[in-house]
Amino acid sequence: MALKNVFIPYGGYWSSPFVKWQGSLADENSVTLAASTAARWLQSREISPEVFTSVALGFTVPQKHSFYGAPWLAGLIGAPGITGPMYAQACATGARVLAGTAFEIEAGLTETVLGLTFDRCSNGPHVVYPAPNAPGGTADSENWVMDNFNKDPYAKNAMIQTAENVAKEHGISREEQDECTLIRNDQYNQALADDRAFQKRYMFGVEVGRGKRAKIIDADDGVFPTTKEGLANLKPVLPEGTVTFGAQTHPADGNAGMIITTKDRAEQLSKDKSIPVQVLGFGQCRVGKGMMPTAPLPAAQQAMKAAGVELKDMKAIKSHNPFAVNDVYFAKQTGKKLEEFNNYGSPLIFGHPQGPTGLRVIIELIEELAILGGGYGLFTGCAAGDTAMATVIKVG
Repeated sequence: MALKNVFIPYGGYWSSPFVKWQGSLADENSVTLAASTAARWLQSREISPEVFTSVALGFTVPQKHSFYGAPWLAGLIGAPGITGPMYAQACATGARVLAGTAFEIEAGLTETVLGLTFDRCSNGPHVVYPAPNAPGGTADSENWVMDNFNKDPYAKNAMIQTAENVAKEHGISREEQDECTLIRNDQYNQALADDRAFQKRYMFGVEVGRGKRAKIIDADDGVFPTTKEGLANLKPVLPEGTVTFGAQTHPADGNAGMIITTKDRAEQLSKDKSIPVQVLGFGQCRVGKGMMPTAPLPAAQQAMKAAGVELKDMKAIKSHNPFAVNDVYFAKQTGKKLEEFNNYGSPLIFGHPQGPTGLRVIIELIEELAILGGGYGLFTGCAAGDTAMATVIKVG
């Protein structure tokens, strides 16, 4: 059943630039950086933090003091009287923040929520676990980011292996992956045209450093130049594989935020009341072991069914695509051409900080629909554990 009263104020959102792994955000606590970015954005929009009835946080990489995430961050943005949930669902975290908040609003548990998503893949924590029964009581340990990138403890494979599994089972060639990557690169370049006109519709800079050393980072940092010849010269990452570093995303750091609320409140907070943005439905799924890139399709089908629409009704489609394999599979199964979705960019090109990735893509979906004069839009994307989440929105 479609949701009835969950709206996003048009322009009531932002994404920071995504900054490359071990880049200029590598030493920033992602909680306090998200809070300072949110506070600056609210001030720029002349929105008081007092309008919020709760906050919803989404992040996947712990930071110092993040145990106190929601109440801590609420206090930092000037809303010490509110709190809210914290979500962590790997790459689906952004969509999960939107879904959890939407259902709370629909149920009347809250009214106006600031959804904040953030992560810092750089300099991830190194966790030590007690192991009293180990020889000599030697502790167990984990590199939070790297160890989990490299092995699913249930499926027993690295994430890149899931792309190879799908490529093999569904006959997706190296050449098809390279073609997809080139198309996605060209689409990202659309967002850079006219002095980054598209990105400037939603992107908000992050401030790093203090005092005289403070600076604003206002554009993506770390997007790799992509050419047909350059891709062709890359070797597959795995022996006898097809997936190269060029045909997959790169880890990054950043944050994104969004106001989710009721229809009446959305109109009050919107930059343009003539552009309503409604959240209609969600889908989620889990596929077989090691088949993660296939998961976005059934999740999308669930979301469209919940919203009461079909793929032919979608005016714009965006995906979280950590591998080119994801989009090639989606295109083959649906009959969509690769050029028909992911206009203006996707994580395959601009990077993947995990928590905020999906929210940035949803924000771009809203802006694309606004440019097109409104209509239905679909976001879908995979996540660790061979899972995926999707949502359908309507603009106008």
